[in-house]
Amino acid sequence: MNILIIEDEQLAADRLEEMLLELVPEAKILAKLGSIRASVRWLQAHQADLIFLDIQLSDGISFSIFEEVMVNTPIIFTTAFDQYAIKAFQLNSIAYLLKPIRKTELKESLQKYKSLKTAFGVDFEQLLAGIEGRNPAYRKRFLIQVGDKIKKIELVDVAYFYAMEKSVFMKTNQDQDFAVDYTLDNLEATLDPEKFFRVNRKYLVYMDAIASMVAWSRSRIKLDLKPPVSDKEDVVVSIERSAAFKQWLNS
Repeated sequence: MNILIIEDEQLAADRLEEMLLELVPEAKILAKLGSIRASVRWLQAHQADLIFLDIQLSDGISFSIFEEVMVNTPIIFTTAFDQYAIKAFQLNSIAYLLKPIRKTELKESLQKYKSLKTAFGVDFEQLLAGIEGRNPAYRKRFLIQVGDKIKKIELVDVAYFYAMEKSVFMKTNQDQDFAVDYTLDNLEATLDPEKFFRVNRKYLVYMDAIASMVAWSRSRIKLDLKPPVSDKEDVVVSIERSAAFKQWLNS
C-alpha cells in the first residue's frame, strides 16, 4: 500500500507515519507534504493508493488542491476542525479522523479503506462546493500524463470517451487518444449531462461528436462519430438507452 500524507504539522505527520507502519508494516510512505503548492506539484507527477489529507493547511483549505490537479485516489481526512470533517463525511461518505488521531480509529479507517477501495470515486469539486456553500460545477478540463510530461486538455476539445481492455481512453477532436484514470461511471457523474451521453457500456459521447445517425435493428441507433472510432467497430446506442438518448437529443 503506497500512502501519501498531506499534513503541515511535522510532529503530527511523523506520528501518523509511525502508527501507519505499526498497523500496516508493508505500507510505504511515499511523501509527507505540508502545503497545497507542494501537494499539487507532487500529484502532477505521482500517484498513491491512499491519501491522508489534513483539511486546513498552512496555505489554505486543502480541497483546493483538487481544483488544480486530477486525482482519483481514496482519501482519509485528518483534521482538528470537526465541522469540516462532518461536512465532508455527509457529502461523500469519506472516512475522517479528528486530531489527535487514535490508533484504534486509524485502524478502523484502514479497514474501511480496504473494504471499500474498489467503490471509491471522489468528486472533489462537489466536496469543495459544498464546503464553500456554492453549487458544484461540472468538469471543464483534464490533466493527462504522457511519459514525464503533463498535458492540459480542455473539455471542449474532447470528442468522446471509450473503454477498451479494462482501461478508459479519451478521443480528442484532433484524433488523439489518451488514457484517463477514471471509469466511465466516474466520468458520467462529473460531466455535464446536457453535453455528454453514455450511449452504451463502452462509449460516452459529446453531442457535437455525432456526425450522423442511422436507425438500427431492435429500435437501436447506430452512430457515426468524428473523429472515427479507431478500431472501426459499430457504435450503437443500447436498447435500454435509446429512449433516453432520443429525449437527450430533443432537449
